[in-house]
Amino acid sequence: MRTVRQHLLGIFASALLISGAVQAACLGDPHSTKVYSFDVVPQLTAAKIYTTWSPLLQRVGQEAGLCFELRVWPTIPEFEQKLLKGDPEFVFLNPYHAVLAYQKKKYQPLLADSEDLLTGILVVRTDSPIQSLEALKGKTVSLPAPNAFAASLLIRAELAKRKIDVQPVFVKTHSNVYRSVIGKDAVAGGGVNNTLDNEASEVRQQLRVLFETPAYTPHPIVTHPSVPAAVRERFLQAMLKLTQDDAGRKLLDDINLHKPQAVTYAKHYKPLEALQLEKLLVLSGQ
Repeated sequence: MRTVRQHLLGIFASALLISGAVQAACLGDPHSTKVYSFDVVPQLTAAKIYTTWSPLLQRVGQEAGLCFELRVWPTIPEFEQKLLKGDPEFVFLNPYHAVLAYQKKKYQPLLADSEDLLTGILVVRTDSPIQSLEALKGKTVSLPAPNAFAASLLIRAELAKRKIDVQPVFVKTHSNVYRSVIGKDAVAGGGVNNTLDNEASEVRQQLRVLFETPAYTPHPIVTHPSVPAAVRERFLQAMLKLTQDDAGRKLLDDINLHKPQAVTYAKHYKPLEALQLEKLLVLSGQ
């Protein structure tokens, strides 16, 4: 039944993509007088995000007495525009987005996974003759978006450091990256360890990791400075409580947030400022 329900939710989410963001109003406590917007960076398809995040926010919202409107924007640039204008109240985003959101609007990190660190990866087909980054010179490399942290910024920084010029093609999502490599639209593609792990086995079996970056604290959930401290604490405690039963752990595993921990900007994300990735940023609509 769960599979059928998720399939139907996926169809519903895909249909809603016809205009604007996918939205689901009041996930959680229907008696809450406040509905908090909750944006998720669109690394994966809207249907995938909707079917994994909706049941989690429903349970967490009920536990914490909170209500959420889940929003999934069609592209990462559209997501970035909303974020950097200070529009969403809760956001799940990549580590460098967390840096930008803090610097521009003082978004505060709240929690992230404590189990799996985040690494950027470059993948090629399993039958590809390419065995080194240098062999990518002049070749087409697919990336999800210019400002994807590990899947694009870290990869491009590494290539630039080695003076390896490639032809980047931005294909919106990590899922699209992996399929573009399998389909030979690009000789290599940038992703992250977590999203590749989430792909079906028939996808993973056709790809080989050519290169992996150093590891960093993964994607956090951050909150707008207008979100009260008491609300942050209720949300945090409800998320931590999910680790106490099998159903809750499954919800966390589905979003790659296996063992949530409280995080801060100073300890977990400020160190990313030293990477000086801002020279590679491509921001629109600012």
